[in-house]
Amino acid sequence: MAKNSFDVLVIGAGPAGLMAAGQAASSGAQVVLLEKMDRPGRKLHITGKGRCNLTNIEELDGFLQHFQPDSRFLRHAFHQFFSQELLSFFESLEVSTIVERGGRVFPASSDAGQVVDALIRWADHQGVNIRAGLAVKEINPAEAGRWKVRALATAGTSRQQRSSVPAPSDFGAQVVILATGGSSYPGTGSTGDGYRLAAALGHEITPLRPALIPLDTAGDIAPRLEGLSLRNVSLNLLVDDRKAAQEFGEMLFTHFGVSGPIVLTLSLQAVDALRAGRRVSLSIDLKPALDQETLKARLLREIDAHGKRQYRTLLVSLLPRSLIPLCIEQTGIPADKPAHQITSAERKRLRLWLKDFRLTVTGHRPMAQAIVTAGGISTGQVDPTSMQSRLHPGLFFAGEVLDINADTGGYNLQAAFSTGWLAGQSAYRYIADR
Repeated sequence: MAKNSFDVLVIGAGPAGLMAAGQAASSGAQVVLLEKMDRPGRKLHITGKGRCNLTNIEELDGFLQHFQPDSRFLRHAFHQFFSQELLSFFESLEVSTIVERGGRVFPASSDAGQVVDALIRWADHQGVNIRAGLAVKEINPAEAGRWKVRALATAGTSRQQRSSVPAPSDFGAQVVILATGGSSYPGTGSTGDGYRLAAALGHEITPLRPALIPLDTAGDIAPRLEGLSLRNVSLNLLVDDRKAAQEFGEMLFTHFGVSGPIVLTLSLQAVDALRAGRRVSLSIDLKPALDQETLKARLLREIDAHGKRQYRTLLVSLLPRSLIPLCIEQTGIPADKPAHQITSAERKRLRLWLKDFRLTVTGHRPMAQAIVTAGGISTGQVDPTSMQSRLHPGLFFAGEVLDINADTGGYNLQAAFSTGWLAGQSAYRYIADR
């Protein structure tokens, strides 16, 4: 085979690209994997806060419910290669795993670097030719059964070479697999290149938005509560004052607004509502285990038992200390008022505030801070049974470059591995059947 001529060319050495390249090579194809950064797996290194939430052990039907906009697209890929297959795969690479709260699976070492290193060693062992520091600039449709791909050097060259225009590298391949990731965390190489390349080939790109992104809120409430983490609370997303979605769990106040698992899960709906010019707010139920009547009875018991205490002291048994000054301010009850003097109307104000603490959402953090990108290559133009383009035979897609995204909890990485596995297997079959 001529220099720079391969059976399969994979673009992007993230989890989807590494899996796709390794699978195609393991079947016998000659594979080259092009990565624009100086080494593979840069974004994978920082997933799960550096711990790498590989997958989730939730059953398939429940697992799919965490995806949007069309979870059905992934059903075939998950039937072929799902969480149990992924765990067995990593076990074969001597990466042991543990299951934590919510079914989330991590490497037992809590080290994402171990996962990256294992994947690179495995791909190399399968015979994948990994070329780092090459950014693909152009993909030309197959002529006479071969794709032409042009790339430019981006890293690993001398300062003198970098100061001049680098010479392009041209590649040929029977199959191209596009696995370039999304547009978030651009420092890791996810700068949206795949969308441009796919669009140039006629593929529809669903508008890109940040998903799993912290939200900005109005006023000084969040800055005053910066660092406060609320656990076991219910968070309601309100759009034009109507409930749009709800999540239960943990959230965090920051200097700009709110973050944390339940905020991130609701964030894409908030982003889309804001883009549509709708009013968006968050309602926090600080006592979700208590309905209004139960909470009313509890407050009366507290007052009966501690009637001489001041209001501010009474709140210690109900709220984190850093939240007490804000509660006093927003309920309008004097901080030094004896508990037994609190009126029925004041108790009601407190009760309603505990069940409906409001924040106005004004925006979101930049795309660069999103955990994943929503939008991407329209799945209607991709065959879900193979990950092959419906427009161009021999062109396959995998991972976040597709218009698929999910909640936090290991779902997005499983999708990357599963679509990568299917694309790699399908690419080899495509070649074999020709």
